[in-house]
Amino acid sequence: MEIKGVIEHIIFRNAENGYTVADVNVDGTLTTAVGTFPLVNEGEEIVLKGEYKVNQKFGEQFSVTEAVASLPTSADSVMKYLSSGLFKGIGPVTAFSIVEKFKENTLAVIEFEPFKLARVRGMSGKKATELSESFIRLKNMQSKILYLQSLGISINLAIKIYKIYESKTEDVIKENPYRLVEDVEGIGFVTADKIAAEAGVEKTSAFRMKAAILYVLKDAAAVHGHNYLPLEVLINEAVKILNLDKESFSDAIKGVIDEMIISDKIKTYQKEAYTAVMLTVYYVTEKNIASILVRQSCNEKIISGIRNDVEEFERVNNIALHENQIQAVSNAVQNGVSVITGGPGTGKTTIIKALIAILKNHGETFVLAAPTGRAAKRLSFTTGEDAKTIHRLLEIDVKGNKTKFVYNEYNKLDYDAIIIDEMSMVDLHIFNALVKALKKGTRLIMVGDKDQLPSVGSGNVLSDIIECGLFNVNYLTYIYRQDSQSLIISNAHRINDGRMPVTDAKDKDFFFLERDGQEEILATVTDLMLSRLPGYFNVKSCDIQILCPMKKGLAGVENLNNKIQELINPFLPQKHEIAVNDIKLRVGDKVMQTVNNYQLEWIKYYTDGSFTAGEGVYNGDIGYVESIDTETSTVKVRFEDDKTAVYTSMELEELVLAYAISVHKSQGSEFDYLLLVITGGNYMIMTRNLLYTAVTRAKKGIVIVGNRENIKRMTENTFTTRRYSLLKDFMSELK
Repeated sequence: MEIKGVIEHIIFRNAENGYTVADVNVDGTLTTAVGTFPLVNEGEEIVLKGEYKVNQKFGEQFSVTEAVASLPTSADSVMKYLSSGLFKGIGPVTAFSIVEKFKENTLAVIEFEPFKLARVRGMSGKKATELSESFIRLKNMQSKILYLQSLGISINLAIKIYKIYESKTEDVIKENPYRLVEDVEGIGFVTADKIAAEAGVEKTSAFRMKAAILYVLKDAAAVHGHNYLPLEVLINEAVKILNLDKESFSDAIKGVIDEMIISDKIKTYQKEAYTAVMLTVYYVTEKNIASILVRQSCNEKIISGIRNDVEEFERVNNIALHENQIQAVSNAVQNGVSVITGGPGTGKTTIIKALIAILKNHGETFVLAAPTGRAAKRLSFTTGEDAKTIHRLLEIDVKGNKTKFVYNEYNKLDYDAIIIDEMSMVDLHIFNALVKALKKGTRLIMVGDKDQLPSVGSGNVLSDIIECGLFNVNYLTYIYRQDSQSLIISNAHRINDGRMPVTDAKDKDFFFLERDGQEEILATVTDLMLSRLPGYFNVKSCDIQILCPMKKGLAGVENLNNKIQELINPFLPQKHEIAVNDIKLRVGDKVMQTVNNYQLEWIKYYTDGSFTAGEGVYNGDIGYVESIDTETSTVKVRFEDDKTAVYTSMELEELVLAYAISVHKSQGSEFDYLLLVITGGNYMIMTRNLLYTAVTRAKKGIVIVGNRENIKRMTENTFTTRRYSLLKDFMSELK
């Protein structure tokens, strides 16, 4: 069945896959159409193929199988199109005046004779030119995006591609579609390869081999955290995705690698046993970090009377520091670069507080920072001092599509000391941005737990700094007596030592429930979240954080989120709901931001009626859906630091349900109460340091649900995926 009409209102649009809900005026009757649309705007005319179906919740809808949009032709639809908000400064009144003047020729005048628009009241020559340029730009964009969609590219990626190549989009794709792998974030080799195959590019093309090499190196960094790959590993992975015979094409691939070295796309470094190959950006970044850290380590400042300062701190706080803690404080103050590492309960926070007191005593300026908002908030709470995320410390400056930091190699941070907490989470690129902004003489004090999981981003920064042997490293091993009653802390250390945690103690903060199979585990977890744990801990269900090693499976992150949502926040007619890919968001849902969005605006209100506003919501930030506007497809989220941000339909995909999150996503966070799900899994994932990291996220109580044998296997499994990095090599060279 085919219907024709004018798009009156776009109710919802998924920017990634084009799924759209729109009201379409079909011969004076408003019809709700649902399905995959091209990039459309209100006022445009559209031809839809499909059939009418009855939705139990929303009534009769037209289910779309095919949609073709075109520019409006009638006066009414042109007026709606011009006043839809697409064109800056053109509202309903101005749109009416333009259409009244030029009738069905309006769009032709705008495109080819914009000078005539000056005859319309309220239209200056400048405004007419701007309208014409905007219209032509939009028309060109829609044409290019339609071309990209015909190649099987999603709307969201098509828009990304167009923003990079603009009017040259079609020419670039036809000349060398593999440029997409290099130029466009989110385009992989498989997608580019499909486009290239349609364009008739040979499987043995040098363009194709180059794209495969770039993709393998990028994928190694994004998925496995590698900053380089050994040459043979790179060739093996390249021939796999190229589907070529290694024996026949190994030399050809090496030849392409040599060409890429000459064009400075990649770099090589000779290790003892093999040749390391890496993207130039990673090579330059690791080189830069190494040189700056070695330079900073030479900037020692002697502060006398440290022992007296420590004694004064002990007296004021009525505590006694252990000797290795005193040594750590002294070393941090006296060295340009230092590391303080230790497990839970070893006094890292106390040392930071002592450092703050000493720096204040000597009139030195300092700043506290952490890699995530949650970690920074916790650092502020425990020290009583303002702590910032590293991003906020460096200050984001967004201009157009480019994001840069205000503080950089040309505009240095002006502090005598910078203390970074949760250093194990810091990846290569944000650390490079930080060290570039260090002024000569600034002390860099890094605090973290070397035994936790490495950063989600690429690199192995903390381990490389510790293992290179160039900098002062302080290992905290003594556990404070006042924390000795905590089974969370003692069991974390037992796990880290390769011993089974104590699971049979009563009236403690560490509990274990033996369950076999994912179905039994799922049933227990839902029962605990719905009734047992909220009453026992005297908190709300959403205050208990579920952690899982795995995303998939009955007892994985995704399924648990859906089950818990239905239990504690079911759909009610009076509650608004909005679909985002495979999940539904409802008012009251617990959600997490999954990427860094430097441009997302937020506002924070205070009890006195004042407020602050800013930009930037970051990966791992957790909040709650405060309101949903289904008319505009916007969602307001209040985060745990009381900042509220409004998400448009283009940004909603950055949110996921957060009743359950992965252990990796929990890094840098502490939760009062945890429910840890342990199922069987790949030995490369179910490791000792993953279990250790999970347990150390709990502050007041943790309940583990799973099989005792799986916990034993994890405790004994010391497997750690090797991360290829040259940072340690570069620092050792500079010794």
